[in-house]
Amino acid sequence: MLRLITELTEKDLSGKKVLIRVDFNVPVENGKILEAYRISAHKETVDYLINSGSVITLLSHSTAVNSFEPLLDQIKTILGTENFSLYENVRKFKGEEENSEEFARDLAKPCDIYVNDAFSESHRNYASMTSVTKFLPSYGGLLLIKEIENLEKVIRLPKENKTLIIGGAKVEIKLPVIENFIDKSDNILVGGVVANVFLKASGIDIKKSLTDDKLLEKAKKLLAYSNVAIPNDYVFSNDMILDAGPKTLEKFSVIIKKSKIIIWNGPLGKTEIENLSQGTKAIAEAIINSGAFSVIGGGDTVAFIEKNGLIDKFNYISTGGGAMLEFLAGNKLPGLEALGYYNV
Repeated sequence: MLRLITELTEKDLSGKKVLIRVDFNVPVENGKILEAYRISAHKETVDYLINSGSVITLLSHSTAVNSFEPLLDQIKTILGTENFSLYENVRKFKGEEENSEEFARDLAKPCDIYVNDAFSESHRNYASMTSVTKFLPSYGGLLLIKEIENLEKVIRLPKENKTLIIGGAKVEIKLPVIENFIDKSDNILVGGVVANVFLKASGIDIKKSLTDDKLLEKAKKLLAYSNVAIPNDYVFSNDMILDAGPKTLEKFSVIIKKSKIIIWNGPLGKTEIENLSQGTKAIAEAIINSGAFSVIGGGDTVAFIEKNGLIDKFNYISTGGGAMLEFLAGNKLPGLEALGYYNV
């Protein structure tokens, strides 16, 4: 059974040294953090523990920088506090990805309690996610709890008027989500590189568009289901499909308008280029105008939503990309398993 930090009283936490696994792996350009949302999402957990008298150390990785030191002032501003220590970029250490118990023991040694608040990293079987729980009393943080509750909710709600929108790349981890939702949703709308596989599987010439040929047979089988909808027109650039076309957006928008529950992961086009982000923008607006209960996730999707000032327009923004997809596909996440989530 997953233990939560809300089960601990102020007396349990006061003066205790708490190691919090967070996810500060955000894009950085010229020393400036470009996406604040993933960091600010941890603020509630950080404030909860500081206000309970805990002495906290934050633990994260980054692929954008070697060290968090140049970003520390920005992180403090985003979190609204200086009352924490920030461990070095954990991926710098060999023992992290090897899931070394010796490294996990070293992480745990100075601390009294471990809190996993990084749902977005919980699909990784790394030392700071799983082995560390062997050496400290371990709990789920407030963000992690919210992630689970919202994703559980959209999975369990009746399929009627439920729409899954899948775009972006990473086709191999997105097709299992589509498979899992075939009998859990009325509509599955497919865009991005994922759609290219379906288009090629249906015999359409996608020219030089990115695809994944080893998944064509699986896509072909999924196309047999009436609730799977793929683009019927597209925007080509340099012989590549880089956005959905107007007929597709109209078709998708009509479906979205009738939906009561929407799960969206992955953009429909190459959103870093303005004229190839129109499909993603249209889908975002359609979801907002639908009034449906909406859960949005995926790094590129969240970055687009944040850039366009739409973060507060959706019911829940998940910090999880791969973790969200694994959870929605019905797979066990090692980080949650280590906390006892799957023990009934």
